[in-house]
Amino acid sequence: MKIYFASDQHFGAPTPELSFPREQKFIQWLDIVKQDADAIFLLGDLFDFWFEYKTVVPKGFVRVLGKLAEIKDSGIPIYFFVGNHDLWMHDYFQKELNIPVYHDNQEFTFNDKTFLIGHGDGKGPGDMGYKRMKKVFTNPFSKWLFRWLHPDIGVKLAQYLSVKNKLISGAEDVKYLGEDNEWLVQYCKRKLESKQYNYFVFGHRHLPLEIELTENSKYVNLGDWIGYFTYGVFDGEKMELKEFKN
Repeated sequence: MKIYFASDQHFGAPTPELSFPREQKFIQWLDIVKQDADAIFLLGDLFDFWFEYKTVVPKGFVRVLGKLAEIKDSGIPIYFFVGNHDLWMHDYFQKELNIPVYHDNQEFTFNDKTFLIGHGDGKGPGDMGYKRMKKVFTNPFSKWLFRWLHPDIGVKLAQYLSVKNKLISGAEDVKYLGEDNEWLVQYCKRKLESKQYNYFVFGHRHLPLEIELTENSKYVNLGDWIGYFTYGVFDGEKMELKEFKN
């Protein structure tokens, strides 16, 4: 069994031109893992910005989308979790790629190992500024208003804010805070009080982390595809992080 996990590619940032080499590297990784993958999980922020108008999506990312379509059509399941940068994803992936999209954590069981999987944003204590902003962004009225902006204006505005606004970009949230202060670690420990999970797998922090919570439970953060190029793999017995080097 080989199940792969990756998160936080942020394609399109800081510019399409600078993002393109990272897209090529990610496609190389997909070409390799498709050879033995039983499933692939993408845990959000694949794009630095994504908004689905009724008849329009942001242009670009053709090679990435085409590779995902190829892999899914070959029979390998792909699961997508929205992040804080692509939280306005609706049904494009389902209709065009036949890839399910999740807007919150989901439970999975593989080879008798239980997983809680999600992007990780807005979980645990603190981070109140972002949590308030997320409520505004996910409000149906807010999305309706944004949809009335012409895409040339709306996409450009959103891309600017995605890079410049620290609450959105997470620019101040990329340092390891210590186990006692890591809010996703606290979230996982709280979840363990009511139910046992062998693995908590999240993204969002942009830090590759593996933290033993108990003897039979581990928190894994997947890092990113900006500076670390890390991913997770579960071989049926254990889950571990690896770095992709082309």
